Amino acid sequence: MYINEYFKTPIWMEEKPEFVKSLNKASDKYIKAAKKMPEIKKYIKQFGDFGTSHHSTPLTMDNDFLDLRNYIGQKSWEFLDHSGFDMPQYQTMFSEMWVQEFAKKGGGHHSAHVHWNQHVSGFYFLKCSDKTSYPIFHEPRGGARATKLKMKNQKGIWPGTELVNFRPKPGTLIIFPGYLEHEYAVDHGKAPFRFIHWNITAIPKEMAKNV
Repeated sequence: MYINEYFKTPIWMEEKPEFVKSLNKASDKYIKAAKKMPEIKKYIKQFGDFGTSHHSTPLTMDNDFLDLRNYIGQKSWEFLDHSGFDMPQYQTMFSEMWVQEFAKKGGGHHSAHVHWNQHVSGFYFLKCSDKTSYPIFHEPRGGARATKLKMKNQKGIWPGTELVNFRPKPGTLIIFPGYLEHEYAVDHGKAPFRFIHWNITAIPKEMAKNV
């Protein structure tokens, strides 16, 4: 019998360490500013640093991140083209881009969520190790979740696998569809954890002229 596999979900990963040093330096000011936000300072004063996640203001207009944005933009276009979309008719544009860092004392995490109306999402890791948090991706097909059975081998990756995780290194780049549910494992505060996150949309070129 022929085996046909349809409705696959692409996750692209690449090692791009050449951006790490300069972007760690460029992002320092954003993380410092995030920690000084009144609501964050108030929270830390009351409850301590445990469990916090420091988010920057947008990076989409900062030229220090231009080379990374250009690279991600091109790869996102290729990602959508590889998925079979008629990309010569579209232009990819950043909806948002930010850097974030989990608390030094641990507890930082993200619950499972998706980025609705975004065609491509991704991460670029600046500070991480095998002791830090990591991204976990969920099975996106609702029907598959509803009929879930026990796996015969929990260590393997099968068509029926429900969760997939990646252990990044500084310089790891991950690109995935915006609809793909993802989360971050709880960080234990044993090493710094900082990464850049972004969302990209593809719009018709005729519309892009007016943006």
